[in-house]
Amino acid sequence: MKKTLSIIALSVIGLGLVSCKKEENKEVQNAEVIGVDTTNAPVTDSTTTPVTPTVAGTEAAAPVKSNQPTTTIALSESNFDFGNIKKGAKVNHVYEVTNTGTNPLIISEVKPGCGCTAPDFTKEPIMPGKKGKITLSFDSANFDGAVQKYADVFANVENAPVKLTFNANIQP
Repeated sequence: MKKTLSIIALSVIGLGLVSCKKEENKEVQNAEVIGVDTTNAPVTDSTTTPVTPTVAGTEAAAPVKSNQPTTTIALSESNFDFGNIKKGAKVNHVYEVTNTGTNPLIISEVKPGCGCTAPDFTKEPIMPGKKGKITLSFDSANFDGAVQKYADVFANVENAPVKLTFNANIQP
């Protein structure tokens, strides 16, 4: 039993390490942000449900819904292009978030899709009409060529998680 658990644990760790290697440098096509209005008008309807990924045939737990009353948000942008950056460069970008609803906006977690991306975000509630920030920092050391990365933002909004993406072209 211990041997089986050890093998599973090592497989999961190995899968995590591989996820940030060059093989993952495939461009994500048709990246779509659901339930987020980037024009400062609230979005009230969506029929798409986020998909929860699975690992090694096991089902991953779906994110827990917040007990907070929901609100709406507007992003300054949902995708950012760093353009050409030198391999090994560490770059970051700040996404501005505006609470366009009537309840305080609470960002509970920002979860990057890769260990090469580190998040920082406004931890205190963002009051209606006020702005907060989400910063994504990217370490390009393990990449070459065109990459697209993402982070899921978990907050008390109807269609959470909200997906933020960025692109970069890594040059030697």
